[in-house]
Amino acid sequence: CGLLCLAASSQHGVLRDHPGVPSTADIISTVEFNYSGDLLATGDKGGRVVIFQREQENKSRPHSRGEYNVYSTFQSHEPEFDYLKSLEIEEKINKIRWLPQQNAAHFLLSTNDKTIKLWKISERDKRAEGYNLKDEDGRLRDPFRITALRVPILKPMDLMVEASPRRIFANAHTYHINSISVNSDHETYLSADDLRINLWHLEITDRSFNIVDMKPANMEELAEVITAAEFHPHQCNVLVYSSSKGTVRLCDMRSSALCDRHSKFFEEPEDPSSRSFFSEIISSISDVKFSHSGRYMMTRDYLSVKVWDLNMESRPVETHQVHEYLRSKLCSLYENDCIFDKFECCWNGSDSAIMTGSYNNFFRMFDRNARRDVTLEASRENSKPRASLKPRKVCTGGKRKKDEISVDSLDFNKKILHTAWHPLENIIAVAATNNLYIFQDKVN
Repeated sequence: CGLLCLAASSQHGVLRDHPGVPSTADIISTVEFNYSGDLLATGDKGGRVVIFQREQENKSRPHSRGEYNVYSTFQSHEPEFDYLKSLEIEEKINKIRWLPQQNAAHFLLSTNDKTIKLWKISERDKRAEGYNLKDEDGRLRDPFRITALRVPILKPMDLMVEASPRRIFANAHTYHINSISVNSDHETYLSADDLRINLWHLEITDRSFNIVDMKPANMEELAEVITAAEFHPHQCNVLVYSSSKGTVRLCDMRSSALCDRHSKFFEEPEDPSSRSFFSEIISSISDVKFSHSGRYMMTRDYLSVKVWDLNMESRPVETHQVHEYLRSKLCSLYENDCIFDKFECCWNGSDSAIMTGSYNNFFRMFDRNARRDVTLEASRENSKPRASLKPRKVCTGGKRKKDEISVDSLDFNKKILHTAWHPLENIIAVAATNNLYIFQDKVN
């Protein structure tokens, strides 16, 4: 009952909170657990990265199990100006990806529309004292006053977490970067924009290799753009990228260094009877994610989440409706631009459940084994710390039951675009505009 246990999950309150009307800079734009799940990073539209660390179990405070507290905050990107194109480059963090931990320090990649940065996050709890050439306050000593040799010693100090930029990967993208993905070889990563995918080595900043180029000779012939890209979790030669036409291409870098020809092409045939003016917009894929096993991948379009078997290209093995009740509202969603919202999706650690967001601060979870699903709400009113979350239901017409909410009263300004699932446990992070909620299984 893993999924529906999580439905009755407890909550640690709002972690990132800016009371009052949120400024645009405070809106969370990406959420990502690291490989162990002990650290959780969020990026926002103001170019900041906030990292939360999970508290260790404490016998004196048994309820603190799994609580995440702020570990480090730093400014990752600043607003820039492209003088050649007379364009402002936003500081908004589009994606964060952790690198597997190799030593005591942690490394992560963060990107805005144009520039990717590799950050090192390290701890210092000792400082050296007793230098020969400088005083304790840092001023250089007069060489004539140095009459004896001192041996510096390490003394404990308050824990300090430092974030330092180790590499800056710039000037490789003409269009906006929408994805970065670290390869399983732990040496390379990809970055994707609307028309191209580049392959980088983590040690080399001044050149990248273009592996996918969809740009037509004549831009008036442009029919589709790249919306998301990801490396396979185990096979370092395999990657997938999704398009605005609702298709996914799988590429094998062993067959050709330039992946202009895909190895597999995943597309669900469209039902001609349900075709409408909005069909092309709502079929655009906003996110693609491999399962941890590498056997499946999941795609998110505007109304549904689909699970594909990599061995079957003709149709998905599962289709889960996220908010089918909005199909009748597509006209007004088009007018207020909500139809272009890009929802993300994620797998749980065992690939048995998936999660994605919706409007009105709702998020949906689908248990793949039990074929059950649940709608939950991330809001302060009904999410008190360590209280159970109640499933929500949306009614589309007729008589409304007591616990149901009418589709006409949904708030489309409250949307959950970014979610993340702990890689090992039933702990989830949900970004609702400028607030981050963390939910977990009931301790008992």
